[in-house]
Amino acid sequence: MISLTVTAVVFGVVFLAELPDKTALAGLVLGTRYRASYVFAGVGAAFALHVVLAVAAGSVLTLLPQQIVQALTGVLFLGGAAVLLLRKGEDEEEVRKPENQSFWKVSGAGFMLILVAEFGDLTQIMTANLAARYDDPLSVGLGAVLALWAVAGLGIVGGKALMKKVPLRLITQIAALVMLALGVWSLWEAVTG
Repeated sequence: MISLTVTAVVFGVVFLAELPDKTALAGLVLGTRYRASYVFAGVGAAFALHVVLAVAAGSVLTLLPQQIVQALTGVLFLGGAAVLLLRKGEDEEEVRKPENQSFWKVSGAGFMLILVAEFGDLTQIMTANLAARYDDPLSVGLGAVLALWAVAGLGIVGGKALMKKVPLRLITQIAALVMLALGVWSLWEAVTG
């Protein structure tokens, strides 16, 4: 059974954390050069694979005592908030252009770019933390993959317009505050539980 509450919380946290990430910019670059549906197919498949790996890792953490899991996820969320607040602006990475516009070349380029760039990324670690915290792998996985797909879609289709309306620094600060709140809450539960 899918919990809409857990799915919504995970969606919000992962969405906000992924927006200022370099992969959203990479999706934007690919989307401006190639057919959007081809780019999204590759990027979406790579994000789905990352979510499956993260949820599996987080589900393993649920085997630990609850207080340890809460303390661990709290510390990791606080670390994630610090990373978002302290990192410098990232330059757009150069994206190699596939030789032709075939579905397999374009989607393959998007898949490989995201697969490599996102491995061990903050949102993958956060997804594992959320899977451990909520012990609801299906809801967490659904929320995370929908958030990543939404960011990819925004980056591919409408990234330039969004960045003109909402400053990237504001998005980063909101994501950091949400992660800070989740970290403090998790640590509070670990201490009082």
